[in-house]
Amino acid sequence: MAGRVVVDWKTITDFVTEAFIKYGIPEEDAKICTDVLLESDRRGIESHGVNRFKPVYLDRIKAGIQNPVTNFEIVKETETTAVVDGHDGMGQVIGYKSMQMAIDKAKKYGMGMVVVRNSCHYGIAGYYTSMATKQGCIGITGTNARPTVAPTFGVSGAFGTNPLTLGVPTDEPFDFNFDGATSITQNGKLEYYQRIGEELHPGTVVGEDGQPVTGDAGAALKAIGSGKEALAPLGGIGEALGGYKGYGFAMFVEFLSAVLQDGNYGHMLTGKGENGEKVPFHLGHFFIAIDTNHFLGEELCRKKAGDIIRAVRQTKKAPGAERIYTAGEKAYEIRLARKDGVPINESVQHEMNQIRDELGLTKYVFPRSESVV
Repeated sequence: MAGRVVVDWKTITDFVTEAFIKYGIPEEDAKICTDVLLESDRRGIESHGVNRFKPVYLDRIKAGIQNPVTNFEIVKETETTAVVDGHDGMGQVIGYKSMQMAIDKAKKYGMGMVVVRNSCHYGIAGYYTSMATKQGCIGITGTNARPTVAPTFGVSGAFGTNPLTLGVPTDEPFDFNFDGATSITQNGKLEYYQRIGEELHPGTVVGEDGQPVTGDAGAALKAIGSGKEALAPLGGIGEALGGYKGYGFAMFVEFLSAVLQDGNYGHMLTGKGENGEKVPFHLGHFFIAIDTNHFLGEELCRKKAGDIIRAVRQTKKAPGAERIYTAGEKAYEIRLARKDGVPINESVQHEMNQIRDELGLTKYVFPRSESVV
């Protein structure tokens, strides 16, 4: 792809961390934010990696709608549960601490669940389920988001892309890790399409007339933002291909992201005040950990889960298909392929140079190499 270069991991890690610190994030928190952000790129999920560094994190700190110093308040806690108020701090820090708290509870009592209110975008949900699987737990997480997805038979955003993310430890080089929105696509993917000049995929966005929207991804983003169009739920527009299933899963994520913690939901999450001014998003998350050693043990769990995914991969392939993948497999292979660095497109390079100049980080230059991918 023209203008797309590879930046080595040390350079991009140091740059992002230093920029976060310059924006007022404490050093240890900045390292967490950087790790979550770049883990997305390591897995090939470019819609949530450095592509969002400036617009979703730095710009919101600058606008005063996201706090660089995270006040992680435990509102209520029991042996197996906790309610956390993030006070609009860094979502990655809140997510990291919450999932680790759930894991610690699971290690002691078998299961742990932590729910969060008043948070911000927490990056790729699969980061937190990987935290659980690496420690021998089944992990589950989800988050609500600004309302951009239409319910079945609706044409305006009623809830967010609301990922439902599941991780299971296996005996393979990678764990099972399913990280997927409950909509067909998500806003970050449309932002990425806009950057690289790719048009909408048919059926992913619904217009006011109830019909699929086609054409320019950037125009669709603006229309979604103004409420004139909406993302379609997983399964598509209407009921014929099971759109009501994605709608139902999205509602379940909305419940767990708001009900247990008395959090905001739906149109309370637009990020806009009564007069259209920018305000904090006040997002909600949930984190669940199940310790395998409180059942028949981690070793058995990993072996059985590995047996299941291997059996699935050995089923009959479609004509022309080379292989059947299981969740986490492609991300693992992309991580191996990207051992030398992260591919960054031209528009993100430009943003990086803007940040460098603004913060006086003059030792960094983008692009760093002529390695075109």
